[in-house]
Amino acid sequence: MSTTRERTEEQDLPFDVFSKACPSRGTLEHVTGRWGTLTLGALYEGSFRFNELRRRVDGVSEKMLAQTLHALERDGLVHREAQPTNPPRVDYELTALGREVAARLLALIECVEGRMDEVLASRERYDERRTPTV
Repeated sequence: MSTTRERTEEQDLPFDVFSKACPSRGTLEHVTGRWGTLTLGALYEGSFRFNELRRRVDGVSEKMLAQTLHALERDGLVHREAQPTNPPRVDYELTALGREVAARLLALIECVEGRMDEVLASRERYDERRTPTV
């Protein structure tokens, strides 16, 4: 028996992240938030167990990582695989969509990392202009 869902008027409109009612805005926030970006980037390297991922994403709390993984799983970017073992084993990996999104994020990360000398020099110039002379 198949259930058919009727499309809402909202779903028939083109997605526009600049519209506050667009559902793509929430997904963009999940992907581009600090922990979302770092989690997707780490999972691009392969499958991780929760604590392995927490160690890889240095500084994330257990609570924030759990929330991030739930949001990314709900958005279809992360797959959670629970193994029926004792103790329980749960692995996380990217879906095909998650790999595509993570690849684009990693290009941005590489760009930022590769230009950090310029960023640091700019920060220094900015701070010098704003430091009051005594």
